[in-house]
Amino acid sequence: MLPFSHLSCLFLVLCCLSSAVQSNLELSSSIYEVLKCHGLPMGLLPKGVKNFTLDNSGKFEVHLDQACNAKFENELHYETNVSGTLSYGQIGELAGISAQDLFLWFPVKEIRVDIPSTGLIYFDVGVVSKQFSLSSFETPRDCTAVQLTDQIQDGKHILEAVSKSLSGKLRYQLDQGEFVRTVL
Repeated sequence: MLPFSHLSCLFLVLCCLSSAVQSNLELSSSIYEVLKCHGLPMGLLPKGVKNFTLDNSGKFEVHLDQACNAKFENELHYETNVSGTLSYGQIGELAGISAQDLFLWFPVKEIRVDIPSTGLIYFDVGVVSKQFSLSSFETPRDCTAVQLTDQIQDGKHILEAVSKSLSGKLRYQLDQGEFVRTVL
């Protein structure tokens, strides 16, 4: 039997080794593996994420080289920083991801999957929750870089079209005398 001092030294060495192995596992794991361990599909984030942080409470932050868009059933936009709180089957307090529906972009506030799985994933955009096929998010997608000026231009075109449409309707109502009758 080993003396107490040898046992304490052995224990200290084992603790140090365990700590070193744990640190290496954390360093070598990717955000995709972290998502998978939390019951979420790896494809929620685009390809190429190399830098991320994750604390003990589940708060994470992912850094991308640049803002980009990825095409799924709908198009998703990723800011250069994406953050949220991971729990099993869910990402809450999400920031940095927007989903396109028709011509509008909505910030995604939460993502969750059904446990047990029904094959659906839900994106909460505040007012409504959109459901998609979970299989669409199995693998990370390529993400196309997006310039801010591209988004501003798209917004300008939509704004101009809506403005022309509304002013045309107003002009028609004035010409027909309907506007005055409606107001009175």
